[in-house]
Amino acid sequence: MQLRTCLAAAALACLSLTATAQGFPTKPVRIVVGFPAGGPLDQHARLLTDKLQAVLGQPVVVDYKAGAGGTVGAQDVMKAAPDGHTLMLANTGVMVINPALYSRLPYATLKDFTPIARTAMQPLALLVNPNVPAKSLQEFMAYAKSRPGQVNFGSAGNGGISHLVPEMFKTATGLFMVHIPYRGSAPAFTDLMGGQVQFMAESIPQAAAYHKQGKVRALAVTSRERNPALPDVPTVIESGIKGFEVVGFYGFLAPAGTPKDVVAKLSDAFAQVMQSPEVKNRMVSQGADPAFLGSEDFAKFLASEMPRWADAVKKSGAKLD
Repeated sequence: MQLRTCLAAAALACLSLTATAQGFPTKPVRIVVGFPAGGPLDQHARLLTDKLQAVLGQPVVVDYKAGAGGTVGAQDVMKAAPDGHTLMLANTGVMVINPALYSRLPYATLKDFTPIARTAMQPLALLVNPNVPAKSLQEFMAYAKSRPGQVNFGSAGNGGISHLVPEMFKTATGLFMVHIPYRGSAPAFTDLMGGQVQFMAESIPQAAAYHKQGKVRALAVTSRERNPALPDVPTVIESGIKGFEVVGFYGFLAPAGTPKDVVAKLSDAFAQVMQSPEVKNRMVSQGADPAFLGSEDFAKFLASEMPRWADAVKKSGAKLD
Protein backbone atom coordinates (compact mmCIF):
# COMPACT_ATOMS: atom_id res chain seq x y z
CA MET A 1 0.00 0.00 0.00
CA GLN A 2 2.80 2.36 0.95
CA LEU A 3 4.72 1.53 -2.26
CA ARG A 4 1.58 2.09 -4.33
CA THR A 5 1.08 5.49 -2.68
CA CYS A 6 4.69 6.49 -3.43
CA LEU A 7 4.39 5.43 -7.05
CA ALA A 8 1.17 7.38 -7.41
CA ALA A 9 2.79 10.47 -5.92
CA ALA A 10 5.74 10.15 -8.30
CA ALA A 11 3.39 9.81 -11.26
CA LEU A 12 1.49 12.92 -10.20
CA ALA A 13 4.76 14.84 -9.86
CA CYS A 14 5.78 13.87 -13.41
CA LEU A 15 2.37 14.86 -14.77
CA SER A 16 2.59 18.17 -12.93
CA LEU A 17 6.06 18.86 -14.36
CA THR A 18 4.90 18.05 -17.88
CA ALA A 19 1.83 20.22 -17.48
CA THR A 20 4.03 23.08 -16.21
CA ALA A 21 6.32 22.82 -19.23
CA GLN A 22 3.43 22.58 -21.70
CA GLY A 23 1.70 25.61 -20.19
CA PHE A 24 4.89 27.67 -19.78
CA PRO A 25 5.06 30.62 -19.74
CA THR A 26 1.95 31.59 -17.81
CA LYS A 27 3.01 35.20 -17.11
CA PRO A 28 5.55 37.78 -18.33
CA VAL A 29 9.18 36.63 -18.48
CA ARG A 30 11.60 38.93 -16.65
CA ILE A 31 15.15 39.31 -17.94
CA VAL A 32 17.50 40.72 -15.30
CA VAL A 33 20.45 42.80 -16.49
CA GLY A 34 23.02 43.46 -13.77
CA PHE A 35 24.19 46.75 -15.27
CA PRO A 36 22.65 50.18 -15.94
CA ALA A 37 20.29 50.80 -18.86
CA GLY A 38 21.86 51.83 -22.14
CA GLY A 39 24.94 49.61 -21.96
CA PRO A 40 25.94 46.73 -24.25
CA LEU A 41 24.02 44.10 -22.25
CA ASP A 42 20.88 46.24 -22.31
CA GLN A 43 21.19 46.66 -26.08
CA HIS A 44 21.60 42.92 -26.51
CA ALA A 45 18.57 42.17 -24.34
CA ARG A 46 16.36 44.61 -26.22
CA LEU A 47 17.52 43.26 -29.55
CA LEU A 48 16.03 39.87 -28.66
CA THR A 49 12.95 40.71 -26.57
CA ASP A 50 10.42 41.50 -29.32
CA LYS A 51 10.97 38.26 -31.19
CA LEU A 52 11.35 36.27 -27.97
CA GLN A 53 7.95 37.34 -26.69
CA ALA A 54 6.42 36.50 -30.06
CA VAL A 55 7.79 32.95 -29.75
CA LEU A 56 6.83 32.54 -26.08
CA GLY A 57 3.44 34.22 -26.32
CA GLN A 58 4.01 36.34 -23.22
CA PRO A 59 5.54 39.80 -22.64
CA VAL A 60 9.28 39.88 -21.99
CA VAL A 61 10.46 42.72 -19.73
CA VAL A 62 13.99 43.90 -18.96
CA ASP A 63 14.73 44.62 -15.29
CA TYR A 64 17.91 46.46 -14.26
CA LYS A 65 19.64 45.38 -11.06
CA ALA A 66 22.97 47.18 -11.35
CA GLY A 67 25.84 46.93 -8.90
CA ALA A 68 29.07 45.18 -7.93
CA GLY A 69 30.04 44.10 -11.43
CA GLY A 70 26.75 42.33 -12.10
CA THR A 71 26.71 40.57 -8.73
CA VAL A 72 23.51 42.28 -7.53
CA GLY A 73 21.59 41.09 -10.58
CA ALA A 74 22.99 37.58 -10.29
CA GLN A 75 21.83 37.34 -6.66
CA ASP A 76 18.36 38.51 -7.65
CA VAL A 77 18.04 35.73 -10.22
CA MET A 78 19.63 33.12 -7.96
CA LYS A 79 16.92 33.72 -5.36
CA ALA A 80 14.01 33.84 -7.83
CA ALA A 81 11.49 31.04 -8.22
CA PRO A 82 12.99 28.37 -10.52
CA ASP A 83 10.00 28.32 -12.86
CA GLY A 84 11.56 29.86 -15.99
CA HIS A 85 9.85 33.24 -15.61
CA THR A 86 13.04 34.94 -14.37
CA LEU A 87 16.19 34.86 -16.48
CA MET A 88 19.54 36.63 -16.31
CA LEU A 89 21.41 38.03 -19.27
CA ALA A 90 25.04 37.74 -18.23
CA ASN A 91 28.44 38.25 -19.78
CA THR A 92 31.95 36.89 -19.31
CA GLY A 93 32.57 39.09 -16.29
CA VAL A 94 29.51 38.01 -14.32
CA MET A 95 29.79 34.31 -15.02
CA VAL A 96 33.47 33.39 -15.32
CA ILE A 97 35.61 36.35 -14.17
CA ASN A 98 33.78 37.32 -10.97
CA PRO A 99 34.20 33.85 -9.38
CA ALA A 100 37.97 34.32 -9.56
CA LEU A 101 37.96 38.04 -8.84
CA TYR A 102 35.76 38.30 -5.73
CA SER A 103 36.97 36.57 -2.57
CA ARG A 104 33.44 36.34 -1.16
CA LEU A 105 31.18 35.97 -4.17
CA PRO A 106 27.58 35.18 -3.11
CA TYR A 107 26.93 32.78 -5.98
CA ALA A 108 28.56 29.84 -7.74
CA THR A 109 28.12 29.87 -11.52
CA LEU A 110 27.79 26.14 -12.10
CA LYS A 111 25.83 25.44 -8.91
CA ASP A 112 23.35 28.28 -8.55
CA PHE A 113 22.25 28.72 -12.17
CA THR A 114 20.91 26.67 -15.06
CA PRO A 115 22.37 27.71 -18.42
CA ILE A 116 19.68 28.37 -21.03
CA ALA A 117 21.43 29.68 -24.16
CA ARG A 118 24.58 31.43 -25.27
CA THR A 119 23.60 33.99 -27.87
CA ALA A 120 26.75 35.88 -28.88
CA MET A 121 30.49 36.19 -28.68
CA GLN A 122 32.07 39.64 -28.43
CA PRO A 123 35.63 40.18 -29.65
CA LEU A 124 37.76 43.14 -28.65
CA ALA A 125 40.13 45.36 -30.57
CA LEU A 126 43.67 46.16 -29.48
CA LEU A 127 44.13 49.91 -29.79
CA VAL A 128 46.93 52.45 -29.58
CA ASN A 129 47.12 56.21 -29.44
CA PRO A 130 47.65 57.50 -33.02
CA ASN A 131 50.96 59.09 -32.01
CA VAL A 132 52.45 55.70 -31.16
CA PRO A 133 54.78 54.92 -34.11
CA ALA A 134 53.28 51.51 -34.86
CA LYS A 135 51.07 50.61 -37.81
CA SER A 136 50.86 46.90 -36.95
CA LEU A 137 50.78 44.72 -33.86
CA GLN A 138 54.29 43.47 -34.55
CA GLU A 139 55.56 47.06 -34.75
CA PHE A 140 53.83 47.86 -31.47
CA MET A 141 55.40 44.82 -29.81
CA ALA A 142 58.84 45.97 -30.95
CA TYR A 143 58.06 49.49 -29.69
CA ALA A 144 56.88 48.26 -26.26
CA LYS A 145 59.73 45.76 -25.95
CA SER A 146 62.27 48.54 -26.39
CA ARG A 147 60.55 50.52 -23.60
CA PRO A 148 59.88 48.06 -20.75
CA GLY A 149 57.61 49.61 -18.12
CA GLN A 150 57.23 52.85 -20.08
CA VAL A 151 54.10 51.87 -22.00
CA ASN A 152 50.81 52.19 -20.10
CA PHE A 153 47.55 50.46 -20.91
CA GLY A 154 44.17 51.66 -19.72
CA SER A 155 41.12 49.63 -18.73
CA ALA A 156 37.57 50.15 -17.48
CA GLY A 157 38.63 48.84 -14.06
CA ASN A 158 40.53 46.15 -12.18
CA GLY A 159 39.61 42.60 -13.14
CA GLY A 160 37.33 43.47 -16.05
CA ILE A 161 37.73 42.00 -19.50
CA SER A 162 39.45 45.18 -20.76
CA HIS A 163 42.05 44.63 -18.03
CA LEU A 164 42.49 40.89 -18.44
CA VAL A 165 42.80 40.75 -22.24
CA PRO A 166 45.92 42.98 -22.21
CA GLU A 167 47.24 40.86 -19.33
CA MET A 168 46.78 37.76 -21.52
CA PHE A 169 48.50 39.61 -24.35
CA LYS A 170 51.42 40.46 -22.04
CA THR A 171 51.70 36.79 -21.01
CA ALA A 172 51.62 35.62 -24.64
CA THR A 173 54.27 38.11 -25.79
CA GLY A 174 56.46 38.68 -22.71
CA LEU A 175 55.89 42.44 -22.83
CA PHE A 176 56.10 44.59 -19.70
CA MET A 177 53.34 47.23 -19.72
CA VAL A 178 51.84 49.10 -16.77
CA HIS A 179 48.12 48.84 -16.03
CA ILE A 180 46.19 52.07 -15.36
CA PRO A 181 42.62 51.26 -14.18
CA TYR A 182 39.78 53.76 -14.67
CA ARG A 183 36.20 53.99 -13.50
CA GLY A 184 34.65 52.85 -16.76
CA SER A 185 35.71 52.79 -20.38
CA ALA A 186 34.83 56.43 -21.18
CA PRO A 187 37.62 58.04 -19.09
CA ALA A 188 40.03 55.33 -20.25
CA PHE A 189 39.25 56.20 -23.88
CA THR A 190 39.70 59.89 -23.12
CA ASP A 191 43.20 59.28 -21.81
CA LEU A 192 44.03 56.90 -24.66
CA MET A 193 43.09 59.60 -27.16
CA GLY A 194 45.01 62.17 -25.12
CA GLY A 195 48.14 60.01 -24.92
CA GLN A 196 48.19 59.51 -21.15
CA VAL A 197 47.94 55.77 -21.87
CA GLN A 198 49.25 54.25 -25.08
CA PHE A 199 47.39 50.93 -25.36
CA MET A 200 43.92 49.56 -24.65
CA ALA A 201 41.60 46.64 -25.42
CA GLU A 202 37.96 47.55 -26.00
CA SER A 203 34.78 46.12 -27.50
CA ILE A 204 34.36 46.51 -31.24
CA PRO A 205 31.58 49.15 -31.53
CA GLN A 206 33.42 51.88 -29.62
CA ALA A 207 36.79 50.81 -31.01
CA ALA A 208 35.55 50.89 -34.61
CA ALA A 209 33.91 54.30 -34.20
CA TYR A 210 37.02 55.96 -32.75
CA HIS A 211 39.32 54.14 -35.21
CA LYS A 212 37.34 55.42 -38.21
CA GLN A 213 37.49 58.95 -36.78
CA GLY A 214 41.27 58.66 -36.47
CA LYS A 215 41.17 59.20 -32.71
CA VAL A 216 42.73 55.78 -32.00
CA ARG A 217 44.41 53.17 -34.18
CA ALA A 218 43.13 49.59 -34.17
CA LEU A 219 46.02 47.14 -34.63
CA ALA A 220 44.26 43.79 -34.27
CA VAL A 221 41.05 42.06 -33.18
CA THR A 222 41.03 39.21 -30.68
CA SER A 223 38.63 36.86 -32.51
CA ARG A 224 39.64 33.99 -34.79
CA GLU A 225 38.13 35.73 -37.83
CA ARG A 226 38.26 39.38 -38.85
CA ASN A 227 35.36 41.53 -37.71
CA PRO A 228 32.96 43.10 -40.27
CA ALA A 229 33.12 46.43 -38.43
CA LEU A 230 36.92 46.52 -38.90
CA PRO A 231 37.44 44.48 -42.09
CA ASP A 232 40.95 45.82 -42.77
CA VAL A 233 42.22 45.11 -39.26
CA PRO A 234 43.91 41.68 -38.90
CA THR A 235 43.37 39.26 -36.05
CA VAL A 236 45.98 38.81 -33.34
CA ILE A 237 46.62 35.33 -34.75
CA GLU A 238 47.19 36.77 -38.23
CA SER A 239 49.60 39.22 -36.61
CA GLY A 240 51.82 36.35 -35.46
CA ILE A 241 50.58 35.44 -31.96
CA LYS A 242 49.71 31.80 -32.44
CA GLY A 243 46.51 30.60 -30.78
CA PHE A 244 45.56 33.99 -29.32
CA GLU A 245 41.77 34.02 -29.46
CA VAL A 246 40.06 35.80 -26.57
CA VAL A 247 36.42 36.86 -26.83
CA GLY A 248 33.69 37.66 -24.37
CA PHE A 249 30.22 36.14 -24.50
CA TYR A 250 26.58 36.90 -23.77
CA GLY A 251 24.23 34.26 -22.46
CA PHE A 252 20.98 33.65 -20.61
CA LEU A 253 20.66 31.66 -17.39
CA ALA A 254 17.84 30.69 -15.02
CA PRO A 255 17.89 29.80 -11.31
CA ALA A 256 19.17 26.34 -10.42
CA GLY A 257 16.36 23.80 -10.22
CA THR A 258 14.43 25.11 -13.21
CA PRO A 259 12.56 22.09 -14.69
CA LYS A 260 14.35 20.50 -17.65
CA ASP A 261 11.31 20.75 -19.91
CA VAL A 262 11.05 24.48 -19.22
CA VAL A 263 14.78 24.87 -19.88
CA ALA A 264 14.38 23.03 -23.18
CA LYS A 265 11.45 25.23 -24.19
CA LEU A 266 13.38 28.41 -23.40
CA SER A 267 16.50 27.20 -25.17
CA ASP A 268 14.45 26.35 -28.25
CA ALA A 269 12.81 29.79 -28.14
CA PHE A 270 16.23 31.47 -28.23
CA ALA A 271 17.29 29.17 -31.07
CA GLN A 272 14.28 30.35 -33.09
CA VAL A 273 15.02 34.01 -32.35
CA MET A 274 18.65 33.57 -33.38
CA GLN A 275 17.60 32.26 -36.80
CA SER A 276 16.23 35.70 -37.72
CA PRO A 277 18.43 37.47 -40.32
CA GLU A 278 17.32 40.81 -38.83
CA VAL A 279 18.55 39.79 -35.37
CA LYS A 280 21.85 38.52 -36.76
CA ASN A 281 22.49 41.68 -38.78
CA ARG A 282 21.67 44.01 -35.90
CA MET A 283 23.80 41.94 -33.55
CA VAL A 284 26.79 42.29 -35.86
CA SER A 285 26.17 46.05 -36.07
CA GLN A 286 26.39 46.12 -32.26
CA GLY A 287 29.81 44.46 -32.43
CA ALA A 288 28.79 40.96 -31.39
CA ASP A 289 29.02 37.72 -33.35
CA PRO A 290 25.88 35.54 -33.32
CA ALA A 291 26.97 32.32 -31.63
CA PHE A 292 24.08 30.23 -30.32
CA LEU A 293 24.63 27.32 -27.96
CA GLY A 294 21.81 25.34 -26.34
CA SER A 295 21.60 24.60 -22.63
CA GLU A 296 23.91 21.58 -22.40
CA ASP A 297 26.57 22.98 -24.72
CA PHE A 298 26.45 26.34 -22.95
CA ALA A 299 27.03 24.57 -19.63
CA LYS A 300 30.08 22.80 -21.08
CA PHE A 301 31.34 26.10 -22.50
CA LEU A 302 31.08 27.80 -19.09
CA ALA A 303 32.94 24.95 -17.42
CA SER A 304 35.77 25.23 -19.95
CA GLU A 305 36.00 29.05 -19.74
CA MET A 306 36.20 29.35 -15.96
CA PRO A 307 39.75 27.96 -15.44
CA ARG A 308 41.06 30.00 -18.37
CA TRP A 309 39.86 33.32 -16.95
CA ALA A 310 40.76 32.30 -13.39
CA ASP A 311 44.34 31.87 -14.58
CA ALA A 312 44.27 35.33 -16.17
CA VAL A 313 42.95 36.86 -12.93
CA LYS A 314 45.64 35.11 -10.90
CA LYS A 315 48.44 36.31 -13.17
CA SER A 316 47.08 39.86 -13.15
CA GLY A 317 47.02 39.98 -9.36
CA ALA A 318 43.54 41.54 -9.40
CA LYS A 319 41.32 40.85 -6.40
CA LEU A 320 38.11 42.45 -5.15
CA ASP A 321 36.18 41.93 -1.89
